[in-house]
Amino acid sequence: MAQIKFCGLGGMGDNGKNLYLLEINKKIIVLDAGLQHPSGDLLGVDAVVADISYLESRKDDVIGVFLSHAHDKHIGALPMLLSHIKTKVYGTDFTIEVARDFLAENKMNHYDYDFQTVKFNNIIKFDDFAIEYFPTTHSVPLSGGIVIYTEDGAFVYATDFTFDQNVNQHYKTDFHKLAKISDYGVLALLCESNGAANIGHSNTNVNIKKILEKIFTQSDGRIIVGMYSTELSNIQLIIDEAIANGKKISIIGRKAQRLVNIGERMGYIDIPQDSLVNLRFIDSENTNEFNDVVYLVTGERHEPFFMLQRMAKGYDRLIHLIESDTVVFMCHPLIGTEKIAAKTYDVLSKIGLEMIKIDKSMLSRFHASSEDIKFMYSILKPKYIIPINGEYRYQLAQRELALEYGYKENEIFSLDNGEVITFDKGIKDKFHDMVENGSIMVDGTFEADINDKVIKERELLSQDGFVMIIASINGDTREMLNKPEIVSRGFIYMKDNEDIIKEIEILYQLETSKQFNKDFINWKEYKDNIRYQVQRYLYNKTKRKPIIIPVIIDNKKEAVCEII
Repeated sequence: MAQIKFCGLGGMGDNGKNLYLLEINKKIIVLDAGLQHPSGDLLGVDAVVADISYLESRKDDVIGVFLSHAHDKHIGALPMLLSHIKTKVYGTDFTIEVARDFLAENKMNHYDYDFQTVKFNNIIKFDDFAIEYFPTTHSVPLSGGIVIYTEDGAFVYATDFTFDQNVNQHYKTDFHKLAKISDYGVLALLCESNGAANIGHSNTNVNIKKILEKIFTQSDGRIIVGMYSTELSNIQLIIDEAIANGKKISIIGRKAQRLVNIGERMGYIDIPQDSLVNLRFIDSENTNEFNDVVYLVTGERHEPFFMLQRMAKGYDRLIHLIESDTVVFMCHPLIGTEKIAAKTYDVLSKIGLEMIKIDKSMLSRFHASSEDIKFMYSILKPKYIIPINGEYRYQLAQRELALEYGYKENEIFSLDNGEVITFDKGIKDKFHDMVENGSIMVDGTFEADINDKVIKERELLSQDGFVMIIASINGDTREMLNKPEIVSRGFIYMKDNEDIIKEIEILYQLETSKQFNKDFINWKEYKDNIRYQVQRYLYNKTKRKPIIIPVIIDNKKEAVCEII
């Protein structure tokens, strides 16, 4: 009998950042390594990933990373993980190819890493367990669930799935395989929670085809479609409808172009070469106003809306929207993007073009809704339910679904990141452990973490700006060599606030004189006192707290003292 432990370093109570650990007899399986897109208050942060300090401390026990599908929320932290832990990476061929491309984008040579391409229904055998992938339905080709067979039963990792069968073969769920897994006996189902609060089954795109056909046949001008770059099934849908109506395709958005190129090269995206149009920059001789072309404006989260705003205002280098255009929104606003979406609708309305917003109820959700989750329960018949992949309210919603379905309280485990549960001989242990966990904020590259202090300073800069005090002294002769120069950015307009500038100069002179009267200049005390005195004065005067940056130059020693 095996001792099995499970925990999430990310993904528990998170919208993204999926990274789960399944430990079987001291050997660790890593399920996905994703990132989370930052909220608007994380200024300058490009991504949030899970802290893998615990995993790094046990890197010799890691047998591999098993990727479910090719979305950032599941593969986006792979560059960081592989830079700290050299291990094998498993996934279907499309997922692996996108992962390699993602490493190359982060200036990592993917040939230096051990990628293992797996096929559905092929079993990967290890000493105490075996692993198998099975097809699931999602918005990218060859999305897979992962089953880990142990002597005490199977663990099924089912993240980002629906049961929509109105899709092509590269996206279809294998119900026969699910039935065979059920026959083996499922000890625990690790089931996604993102759509658990949605009533009924997740939507299908069947009805949207009729809407698109009507738009394409009735529009006389250009057709511009806003959509998310990761929804390749929807991109294929637009391509199919465009070709069927005698139109060509132009894809705008670097990420979508890369994904489509990979999919087309591997045979998972079908687009005739003579139907793909590469646009040139707009100039006096070229306007890119081709009525026989459907333009796909793609991006993540807010990006399609932001790009369409630029096109409407004439800032974009490829498209300038005009009154005869038809803009179709197949990107329903996500949480946190509602404001920029509303602004985009307003900006486009001023042009007078036709704007069509596909109703959310018509678009595929790509995540399991309540009845889909229950259907998964009914097929697999797991002994235990572990809600994963979703903010806490959605994990709670799945807990309620499981109770409604007939599971008992002690058969459902809603966990926090870092919380470890143990199964001993197929029975869940009553004690829970905790391992080190947290979040790492990434700015630009995965090489450095941005801590909370940096974020706080960025918030202060965005709200109150900064004040820089630049002055020269001679530390040997104890002379002030010039009148300090006061520079303000984002705080006050200098010419209208000469009294404040004068007071800052006086505070600088008083503190400098105080330091000159001592046996030696204590540079740390010097800079701390200037910062404190000026900051206190400015807060009392304006009720604002700009960042204070004194730059004191000792001309004798050619040394610079800065406060940042």
